[in-house]
Amino acid sequence: MATLLLVVFFVELAVHLVNTIGAASISNLLWTLYLMLPTETSKSAAKRRDVQTEYMKVRRDLNATSSQDEFAKWAKLRRQHDKLMEQLEKLKSSHDATKAKFDSSVGAVRWCLTRGLKFVLPFWYAKQPMFWLPKGWFPYYAEWVLSFPRAPMGSVSIVSWQMACTVVIKLISDTITSILGLILGAKLQKREKMPMAAGGDKRQAANTKKTS
Repeated sequence: MATLLLVVFFVELAVHLVNTIGAASISNLLWTLYLMLPTETSKSAAKRRDVQTEYMKVRRDLNATSSQDEFAKWAKLRRQHDKLMEQLEKLKSSHDATKAKFDSSVGAVRWCLTRGLKFVLPFWYAKQPMFWLPKGWFPYYAEWVLSFPRAPMGSVSIVSWQMACTVVIKLISDTITSILGLILGAKLQKREKMPMAAGGDKRQAANTKKTS
């Protein structure tokens, strides 16, 4: 049962992280990590970067070449420019299609491991007690609420445990955010005071020179 308790907790933690960080940010991070692997997609992305670099170089040379004074050179650069642009558009189209497919797959897996489990687990373990309450410590109505919807009376249901995990994770997250905000605020105030103090010292030194 301890395993199920931890599974529910980590599912709620994963849902909170997705909601806080954002699904798009997570997908972009995973896509960046995926491009680091030795796959055909990473090779295609590297080739696209090389073609884009070459395209920008040819474009700069083309813009710096006069079509009237250096027509032969300009025409050659123009052909290279158009060829590279066509190649770059094909690579970009392929890259975007691969990324869209990747995002769709990641989104499906993410939903199954977070929202999917969040709905499936309470349905599957609705009658399973997460743990038992000490006998006689809680009134009847409290035991009924904690065992809702179908767990045995006197126990904590998976739904109640989910709600408790959500509340605890939210409180911890808000506490950490507040602490980091205070620390960053204190550092910013310290940085703002340092230039002001330096300016005051300079003015004091200037006044001292004048009086002397």
